[in-house]
Amino acid sequence: MRILLVEDEQPLARYIEAGLRKHGFAVDVAHDGQTALDKCELTPYDVVVLDRNLPRLHGDTVCRRLAERGTSRVLMLTASGAVQDRVEGLTLGADDYLGKPFAFSELVARVLALVRRSAPARPPVLRAADVALDPARRTAERAGRLLHLTPKEFGVLAELLAAGGDVVSAETLLTKVWDEHADPFTNAVRITVGTLRRKLGEPPLVETVTGAGYRIRPCAPD
Repeated sequence: MRILLVEDEQPLARYIEAGLRKHGFAVDVAHDGQTALDKCELTPYDVVVLDRNLPRLHGDTVCRRLAERGTSRVLMLTASGAVQDRVEGLTLGADDYLGKPFAFSELVARVLALVRRSAPARPPVLRAADVALDPARRTAERAGRLLHLTPKEFGVLAELLAAGGDVVSAETLLTKVWDEHADPFTNAVRITVGTLRRKLGEPPLVETVTGAGYRIRPCAPD
């Protein structure tokens, strides 16, 4: 899942970024409103975590423009937790609102809830054949066997399961699971899919569709 964090207080931004990455999110960061909009022009983020008081372009304006585009869910952060401020934020088009200071576990839970509300909506636990992946608990298992996955392997499996058997291109996986620093010409996706396959074991679950990408096999072999 790809997140854009928009926060002008850089120490706080680094703290939130590190915490989100620890929970397996791919995170890009912007420190002002205009940069945030520029990044959103290039990348379809799953969720934008947006501070309200931003330089260059106020967070309210950013929120309104993102809501007009309708491409990303917006979680607005603000130092004010007053009811009127929450109402204003939601009226601007934010999908959720969280006052500072906040418990990090609540931030993660709200981000995951917004991802589940995306179109098409994602269930709380992603399943296919005998595989189950729980984004909130950061666990994945096959036939009751716990899978020890790296963050990138976990992210790739989540995207493939969420696609419900549809083909997911390598470019899409790179966009969703890696951040803006990823080299678009890298073999990272192919390598990660290879290690994921080995950890999933038999029978094979991830299928390569030549020239198109990867998908979860429509029917698991007996």
